[in-house]
Amino acid sequence: MNRFVYLNIYAFILLAAGLCILGIPLFRITVFLCIPQIIFVIILFQNSFKLFATWDDKKRMYTLLILKNRKEFSAESFKIYMKAPCGRVLVRAVLKDIGLKYKYKQLLIYKDPLLVSIKTYFTPLETKIYINKELL
Repeated sequence: MNRFVYLNIYAFILLAAGLCILGIPLFRITVFLCIPQIIFVIILFQNSFKLFATWDDKKRMYTLLILKNRKEFSAESFKIYMKAPCGRVLVRAVLKDIGLKYKYKQLLIYKDPLLVSIKTYFTPLETKIYINKELL
Protein backbone atom coordinates (compact mmCIF):
# COMPACT_ATOMS: atom_id res chain seq x y z
CA MET A 1 0.00 0.00 0.00
CA ASN A 2 2.80 2.39 0.92
CA ARG A 3 4.62 1.62 -2.36
CA PHE A 4 1.39 2.24 -4.33
CA VAL A 5 1.03 5.72 -2.82
CA TYR A 6 4.71 6.56 -3.33
CA LEU A 7 4.89 5.44 -6.97
CA ASN A 8 1.61 7.17 -7.84
CA ILE A 9 2.37 10.45 -6.09
CA TYR A 10 1.94 12.50 -9.27
CA ALA A 11 -1.44 10.91 -9.93
CA PHE A 12 -2.54 11.83 -6.42
CA ILE A 13 -1.28 15.40 -6.90
CA LEU A 14 -3.31 15.78 -10.11
CA LEU A 15 -6.37 14.30 -8.43
CA ALA A 16 -6.06 16.64 -5.46
CA ALA A 17 -5.52 19.65 -7.75
CA GLY A 18 -8.67 18.74 -9.68
CA LEU A 19 -10.69 18.45 -6.49
CA CYS A 20 -9.36 21.79 -5.20
CA ILE A 21 -10.18 23.56 -8.46
CA LEU A 22 -13.61 21.95 -8.47
CA GLY A 23 -14.20 23.37 -4.99
CA ILE A 24 -13.62 26.97 -6.06
CA PRO A 25 -17.04 28.68 -6.20
CA LEU A 26 -16.61 30.41 -9.58
CA PHE A 27 -20.35 30.29 -10.19
CA ARG A 28 -20.73 33.17 -7.74
CA ILE A 29 -18.77 35.44 -10.08
CA THR A 30 -20.44 34.29 -13.28
CA VAL A 31 -21.84 31.03 -14.57
CA PHE A 32 -19.63 31.24 -17.65
CA LEU A 33 -16.48 30.69 -15.56
CA CYS A 34 -17.79 27.23 -14.68
CA ILE A 35 -17.23 26.00 -18.23
CA PRO A 36 -13.41 26.46 -18.29
CA GLN A 37 -13.27 25.28 -14.69
CA ILE A 38 -15.01 22.02 -15.55
CA ILE A 39 -12.88 21.52 -18.68
CA PHE A 40 -9.69 22.03 -16.66
CA VAL A 41 -10.87 19.62 -13.95
CA ILE A 42 -11.74 16.99 -16.56
CA ILE A 43 -8.24 17.28 -18.06
CA LEU A 44 -6.66 16.91 -14.61
CA PHE A 45 -8.83 13.89 -13.76
CA GLN A 46 -8.11 12.21 -17.12
CA ASN A 47 -4.36 12.56 -16.66
CA SER A 48 -4.61 11.38 -13.08
CA PHE A 49 -6.51 8.26 -14.08
CA LYS A 50 -4.04 7.59 -16.92
CA LEU A 51 -1.23 7.63 -14.37
CA PHE A 52 -3.18 5.33 -12.03
CA ALA A 53 -3.73 2.95 -14.97
CA THR A 54 0.03 2.44 -15.33
CA TRP A 55 0.30 0.73 -11.94
CA ASP A 56 0.81 -2.76 -13.42
CA ASP A 57 3.59 -1.43 -15.66
CA LYS A 58 5.23 0.30 -12.71
CA LYS A 59 5.19 -2.93 -10.71
CA ARG A 60 6.74 -4.82 -13.62
CA MET A 61 9.44 -2.17 -14.16
CA TYR A 62 10.14 -2.08 -10.41
CA THR A 63 10.65 -5.84 -10.35
CA LEU A 64 12.89 -5.78 -13.43
CA LEU A 65 15.08 -3.03 -12.02
CA ILE A 66 15.40 -4.85 -8.71
CA LEU A 67 16.40 -8.09 -10.47
CA LYS A 68 18.91 -6.37 -12.77
CA ASN A 69 20.60 -4.34 -10.06
CA ARG A 70 20.39 -6.58 -7.01
CA LYS A 71 23.77 -8.22 -7.59
CA GLU A 72 25.61 -5.51 -9.53
CA PHE A 73 24.64 -1.87 -10.04
CA SER A 74 24.16 -0.89 -13.69
CA ALA A 75 23.55 2.81 -14.29
CA GLU A 76 22.50 2.14 -17.89
CA SER A 77 19.44 0.18 -16.76
CA PHE A 78 18.10 3.34 -15.08
CA LYS A 79 18.80 5.68 -18.00
CA ILE A 80 15.35 5.58 -19.62
CA TYR A 81 13.56 6.06 -16.29
CA MET A 82 15.45 9.25 -15.43
CA LYS A 83 13.80 11.14 -18.30
CA ALA A 84 10.39 11.66 -16.63
CA PRO A 85 9.39 12.60 -13.07
CA CYS A 86 7.39 9.39 -12.55
CA GLY A 87 10.39 7.36 -13.65
CA ARG A 88 12.66 9.19 -11.23
CA VAL A 89 10.28 8.30 -8.39
CA LEU A 90 10.53 4.66 -9.49
CA VAL A 91 14.34 4.89 -9.57
CA ARG A 92 14.42 6.33 -6.05
CA ALA A 93 12.20 3.51 -4.76
CA VAL A 94 14.35 0.82 -6.38
CA LEU A 95 17.62 2.31 -5.15
CA LYS A 96 16.24 2.59 -1.62
CA ASP A 97 15.07 -1.02 -1.62
CA ILE A 98 18.38 -2.43 -2.87
CA GLY A 99 20.35 -0.27 -0.43
CA LEU A 100 22.02 1.99 -2.99
CA LYS A 101 20.17 5.22 -2.25
CA TYR A 102 23.41 7.24 -2.56
CA LYS A 103 23.76 6.24 -6.26
CA TYR A 104 20.87 8.53 -7.26
CA LYS A 105 23.23 11.51 -7.59
CA GLN A 106 25.27 9.51 -10.09
CA LEU A 107 22.13 8.92 -12.19
CA LEU A 108 21.20 12.61 -12.38
CA ILE A 109 23.40 12.96 -15.48
CA TYR A 110 20.65 11.16 -17.42
CA LYS A 111 18.01 13.69 -16.36
CA ASP A 112 16.93 16.07 -19.14
CA PRO A 113 16.75 19.82 -18.45
CA LEU A 114 13.23 21.10 -17.82
CA LEU A 115 12.77 22.91 -21.15
CA VAL A 116 14.04 19.95 -23.16
CA SER A 117 11.76 17.52 -21.34
CA ILE A 118 8.73 19.78 -21.83
CA LYS A 119 9.39 20.01 -25.57
CA THR A 120 10.16 16.33 -25.99
CA TYR A 121 7.65 14.71 -23.66
CA PHE A 122 4.73 17.15 -23.85
CA THR A 123 2.66 14.47 -25.53
CA PRO A 124 2.36 11.04 -23.90
CA LEU A 125 4.86 8.49 -25.19
CA GLU A 126 4.63 4.75 -25.22
CA THR A 127 7.66 2.97 -23.86
CA LYS A 128 8.26 -0.63 -24.82
CA ILE A 129 10.67 -2.69 -22.79
CA TYR A 130 12.03 -5.92 -24.14
CA ILE A 131 13.25 -8.40 -21.57
CA ASN A 132 16.45 -10.27 -22.20
CA LYS A 133 15.81 -13.52 -20.34
CA GLU A 134 19.54 -14.24 -20.07
CA LEU A 135 19.95 -11.25 -17.74
CA LEU A 136 17.37 -12.59 -15.32
